[in-house]
Amino acid sequence: MSTPTLNSQAIVGEPEVVEDASIAEQSAAWAQLKDAAVAIREMQVKDGSIPDAAHHAAARDLVSAVVAAIRALAPAFPHDAEYLAASAVDFERWAAEDFGTPDFLDSLQAFQPQQHRVDGIRHLVIFPMYTQNGSSDRLVEALIVETIWPEFIAALEAGDYGNKLFVSLRLVDFTPGYDTNSAVLFPETVAMREIPSFTWGAIFQDREAARYRRVTRAAAEITKLDLPERAAAMLDDQALTERAFVMWDIIHDRTHMRGDLPFDPFMIKQRMPFFLYSLEELRCDLTAFRESVKIQRGLSARVETGEDVTAAEHEMLQHADLVQYAVIFDRIFRFAITGSRVRNYDGLGGQLLFAWLHQRGVLHWTDTALAFDWDAVPDAVVALGDAIDELYWRSIDRPKTAHWLAAYDLVRSVLTPHPASQWARGLSDEILAGAPKGYTDAVLDDEFPLSMFFEALDKKMKPVIESTVGIRGTDV
Repeated sequence: MSTPTLNSQAIVGEPEVVEDASIAEQSAAWAQLKDAAVAIREMQVKDGSIPDAAHHAAARDLVSAVVAAIRALAPAFPHDAEYLAASAVDFERWAAEDFGTPDFLDSLQAFQPQQHRVDGIRHLVIFPMYTQNGSSDRLVEALIVETIWPEFIAALEAGDYGNKLFVSLRLVDFTPGYDTNSAVLFPETVAMREIPSFTWGAIFQDREAARYRRVTRAAAEITKLDLPERAAAMLDDQALTERAFVMWDIIHDRTHMRGDLPFDPFMIKQRMPFFLYSLEELRCDLTAFRESVKIQRGLSARVETGEDVTAAEHEMLQHADLVQYAVIFDRIFRFAITGSRVRNYDGLGGQLLFAWLHQRGVLHWTDTALAFDWDAVPDAVVALGDAIDELYWRSIDRPKTAHWLAAYDLVRSVLTPHPASQWARGLSDEILAGAPKGYTDAVLDDEFPLSMFFEALDKKMKPVIESTVGIRGTDV
């Protein structure tokens, strides 16, 4: 490996202080920070350390460039002053300790974006971290991000959908770990010496919205789907779609720990059949769908009777139906055919929703065209959510493996398993009497293969889905 070097422009002198966050991404300080971070990444190994002592002198120069850039940018982000000061200290300590496994716990604990949920406010973020659906290596990543927090979302969160940990963001600029499919910023991905209690989690709704618009437009053309007027409007309006995704995600996110649940259905790192994760993610999406139907019907009834609604409630009403379209189309057009077929739990959830709607006669594939009976769709989607909720309610009185078997039966009642499936044939007495590991090991990587519809759609949609890697809101 050759020793990476920073370009001369980035290391000459101290960068000029930046005081306006709205143009920070255009500054010399940000360019220096990105260049130095990218150069450091080339020296790091999987755990984030730089074990080759031959690189340490160059790495120290790069860390000095990073620290100088952080301090030059800090005045533009006064709400992050404590965090950015701690970040500089963490970088300097990492260098002083000869670049062992990085420990950025102190700066992570100082970063509290959930305390600044103001529409348009920006943050400078820099950590050694892995990026979900991006890189599994804890490399230095730097981002400038912008908060998406319209008034109606603030009203939702202050009312029935409280979620103090949820942060909604827009990508402004970023290092290569986010030039990927990653659309989240989670504190647990940061390199640190111990695991604290996490106080926030962030989703990049601009990336989700941009992917949705590109993929849904192409899928609608391929399947000859006549989109409803409101659904079509999303494809031409990035900001409108972002707001719909914020509404979807704030309800989805809070659902993971609410309801009649198995003891901890998803959040604990545990090994279990991947279709359990499919049902949990789908349950949260369908809860967002159900609540959006509830909001739409409730507020529509109030408007029809002449009752006053607030400006925030009017915005909720204007976005509630969009959330429903987003859940359906993102799940069936993107989730179902994105990624590999190896234990793809999001893909399975999309397949399940499509087949459920088809088998209940509200989705049609006739004469090579896709159509929905939109008046009947909401109740059919809610019914799937009810079926999963019933599974969860019953699981409280069941042993873990019996819950797994019941969950499999629910999925199998809708989707056809692989012909070679041990689960479909019936697990052997040896597995049934053994440890849960045997159950999980018996699940095929692709336990529920794509249907003929999705196999054909996948071939036509693959270039479109691949084109969304690294996408941001300005790209569509």
